Amino acid sequence: MKKLIQIAFSISLTLSALISFHVSAKTFTFTAIPDEDESQLRSRFDKVALYLQEQLGVEVKYIPVKSYSAAITAFKNNQVQLAWFGGLSGVQARKLVPGSQAIAQGYEDQFFVSYFIAHQSTGLTLSEDFPDITGKTFTFGSKGSTSGRLMPQFFIEQHLNKKTKDIFKRVGFSGDHSRTIAQVQSGAYQVGVLNYKVWENTLAKGKIDTNKVNVIWKSPTYPDYQWTIRAGIEKDFGDNFVEKVRRALLNMNDPDLLKSFPRSSFVKATNADYQPVEKVAKQIGLID
Repeated sequence: MKKLIQIAFSISLTLSALISFHVSAKTFTFTAIPDEDESQLRSRFDKVALYLQEQLGVEVKYIPVKSYSAAITAFKNNQVQLAWFGGLSGVQARKLVPGSQAIAQGYEDQFFVSYFIAHQSTGLTLSEDFPDITGKTFTFGSKGSTSGRLMPQFFIEQHLNKKTKDIFKRVGFSGDHSRTIAQVQSGAYQVGVLNYKVWENTLAKGKIDTNKVNVIWKSPTYPDYQWTIRAGIEKDFGDNFVEKVRRALLNMNDPDLLKSFPRSSFVKATNADYQPVEKVAKQIGLID
């Protein structure tokens, strides 16, 4: 009997070790919407991967994607378990994977804004009133962008009381905020709209010629970017893993890491924080 007990105990320890190894051997993967050029994104998020790996005690890998829709698809297919989404892409991803949670957002994401910009040839300058941009050529960012498409389209149609297709001479989608600046600065489009953080960051680096392009209107605030974690993650990484990831994000205080977003800090977020985004998306027909 004593031998049987010892054998059973040995088997139990072996199984525990195997289970522990199975959990620890898994790689925790994340992605981010490509709101800037790929080299900047990789520089930003490879550092974040190292930070999360140290904090979580599991292997962490950043998976780059080529588009907003690709980020959502990777999340849906469990190719990534965590994503730095915009407001709209986060809503879309959580709808596709019920039970997924927004767990953290940048402090600034609680009151995000879009900047409308114009080429100097338009003669438009910064105004508190919505500018007269009827008949101009206009570029959004990505079709799935909250700050570069969803909320701007809502503000445009709200102020001009027409559908976007009936307002502009030509409408384009640059693909990301950096390209929006470049296209308006070059005169390829007369007016555009983008994430204010990308404008401010690019301006601070001296990469904007304000003799050629300038901000003409700043939008009201709305909730935007957030970290969303996939439902069922704790089956692979253990109990309380969601809270461990949230805590790691909220405790991220390295100025270099935060500057790369750029955000001053991260604060707690919930799915309910993004109901205004979902409401607007339904109103203008981007989601059902």
